[in-house]
Amino acid sequence: MQADGAAPLEIDARQLVAVLDLTRLSDHDRDADVQRFCRQAANSLGSPAALCVHRRFLPVAAEALRLDGLHGRVRLATVANFPGGTGSAGEVADEVAAAVAAGADEVDVVAPWRNWLDGRRDDAGVLAAAREASEGRTLKVILETGMLGERSIVLDAARRAVAAGADFLKTSTGKAAVGATPEAVATMLEVAAEAPRPIGIKVSGGISTVAEARRYASMVVEGLGLEALDPARLRIGASSLLDALLDEA
Repeated sequence: MQADGAAPLEIDARQLVAVLDLTRLSDHDRDADVQRFCRQAANSLGSPAALCVHRRFLPVAAEALRLDGLHGRVRLATVANFPGGTGSAGEVADEVAAAVAAGADEVDVVAPWRNWLDGRRDDAGVLAAAREASEGRTLKVILETGMLGERSIVLDAARRAVAAGADFLKTSTGKAAVGATPEAVATMLEVAAEAPRPIGIKVSGGISTVAEARRYASMVVEGLGLEALDPARLRIGASSLLDALLDEA
């Protein structure tokens, strides 16, 4: 953490691109749309941490990365139980297993947040099933914090996700009425800091400006230390942030 009296951490555009999960999750995309999207991974600021697309487009994205010489440097991510978070443990396990088979390096799985919001704890092992089916791939658990609302519920949900084996705690699908908030990220950081193993933070849902990205990245560094300014501990999920970063540069 930043020492008292130390100069504020300056996070530049390249550092933000390096932790960016460049995301395209349109239901109406075709292969050509995803191919064009993937070309953004080759840009003047460096490659993002990952490209996040629907599972059916993972082979398309992998081939696009190979053509640009980025295969193995940019990770492939997809989503499961998305966006509603209503699948059963078996359904979610099948989705995650299919994502792994399609070439996913990372899976962002939506937690059963409606159960948590209603005060129920009968999530029937959804997240544990996702963890097992992931075969060691990076698992990011989407808490949908904007819908959970209250700090106590977010805190409990984050702890449950960690207990189930999450590698990252993620704010939002980007499809809910409320996405990331500083309050939710602060609560997630509290859980990550108390965890017995390294837990990453992914901020997503409405992040479109460089100022917002810097604010959240600074929060994570303040909460977890300078070493957290790394794609192993911090991700920012966004679809238009790269354009803003390129404009600034």
